Amino acid sequence: MLRHAIAPARFFTQTPNEIIRHPRLSSDAVRLLQWQLSLPDGADQPLSETARQAGIKKTAFIRAKRQLIDEGFLHEWRRQGVAGRWRTTQLISNVPLTPEEALAVRDGDGDAAASPTAVEPAVGQPTPRAVGRSQENTEGNTPHPPHPLAERGAQALTTVTRGERRLRLSGRDVRALAPLAAEWLTRGATLADLRDALTSGLPDTVRSPAGITRDRLTRKMPDPAPEPGPRPQPLRACTGGCGRMIRPVADETACRDCRMDGAAAAHDASGAAAATERGMAAVRAALCARS
Repeated sequence: MLRHAIAPARFFTQTPNEIIRHPRLSSDAVRLLQWQLSLPDGADQPLSETARQAGIKKTAFIRAKRQLIDEGFLHEWRRQGVAGRWRTTQLISNVPLTPEEALAVRDGDGDAAASPTAVEPAVGQPTPRAVGRSQENTEGNTPHPPHPLAERGAQALTTVTRGERRLRLSGRDVRALAPLAAEWLTRGATLADLRDALTSGLPDTVRSPAGITRDRLTRKMPDPAPEPGPRPQPLRACTGGCGRMIRPVADETACRDCRMDGAAAAHDASGAAAATERGMAAVRAALCARS
């Protein structure tokens, strides 16, 4: 017979059964999550330090952290701070959060079951830790900064696929596909465009939601927006003396009529000059003959 011994109601942390019985979280991931959630208010301890205190080795810690990210218990963002340097912000909760929900919690626009309060940390100075949340700031030069629209792409994917059970994407899938969705947005696509491309004509059974999503995002990618044409030149006064305003196409300074008049006048002048030269030549020839 199995009996439960209930400890006194002090110095304890309530852990949801969903975490304890989670089929895809290893014992190290559960221990790491429980330890982090058990920290008192005011503590600001990074996950790496928690892993060290819990006796979780580096390789096991990396694997456990990846599992927590994939299942939505841990979210990370890299954002550019002062002087072009990048820092990492972490949010951990005792319930899975979608990327969109995590962003809302981080920015103070939403509530999770753990009721964390997102605070923008100051550079070089950790902020107090709220219940169910730990933030870690690491600042340094990053050779490969994240895609600037990756978060928008992740939000768009989450919004589009949330109501479609056949396209259930894990947190890792969303992060991997976010740059493709972001490229759609840069090409002028809307959420309606994404939803139509990803959900229309789906088979009754989808064996690989991430695979079919990647295929459709790639195969149906809209064409790049056309490059804007050259800006028209400003209006200017015609230099031919007609008083008109013209918009030059190239480097002309006079209107068409004035240019034609000028060309005709030049032609007449050149003809008169040629006739005069012919007359002078005839006079010179006659003088030469007399002499």
